[in-house]
Amino acid sequence: MAKRLIRHPAVQGLLAWLVAVYLRVVWGTTRWTLVGEDHARPFADQPMILAFWHERLPLAALGWRLLAKRVPQSGGRRAQVLISRHRDGRLIAAAVRPFGIDVVHASSSKGGAAGLRGLARILSHGGVAVITPDGPRGPARIAAPGVAQLAALTGVPVLPCAVASTRMRLARSWDRMRFPLPFARGVAVMGPPIAVPRDGADAALPAIAAALTAACDQADALAA
Repeated sequence: MAKRLIRHPAVQGLLAWLVAVYLRVVWGTTRWTLVGEDHARPFADQPMILAFWHERLPLAALGWRLLAKRVPQSGGRRAQVLISRHRDGRLIAAAVRPFGIDVVHASSSKGGAAGLRGLARILSHGGVAVITPDGPRGPARIAAPGVAQLAALTGVPVLPCAVASTRMRLARSWDRMRFPLPFARGVAVMGPPIAVPRDGADAALPAIAAALTAACDQADALAA
């Protein structure tokens, strides 16, 4: 009974609204610092791929809002993130929309390939693609090839990023997902862009994964 109730669209909508309100409270009560702003600035009016580990997903909306505030985006463009069509994915999509993030849904029948094609189209029109290379089910911090393939296909470099807070709770999920708490100091880190040659996706993947982990380590250290 409880599971059926939670799956109801009205309940899902209420949960999404509550998550969005909570994130607004966290945003408004946190003192934010952006590190690596110079790495992102050249892409303010260019296509951009932002990548982060799935464990930082609840913080990503806040990180994007901070980046868009410090580095105003051409035409006020919004970020586009690849999310599954599962109800959890739909809930996340509704919760992050107020923070300037829209969703490209991965197809339940065609897998992530259709979602990557959607992100490639967005990049071809000068948009911002956001991807979690180890999502949605892991293993944690093991990058699937999609992020490198997307960069190789489009010629758009990958910007590794991470967000951390002095007050976070770790979930008991496969990735130990980080949930920010209010009244904290927050740090968003943008790493140097990683260019991927047309035929170099496989070779670039370890460097991308290492850069994402390095961004997390830097953000965590600065927020300690």
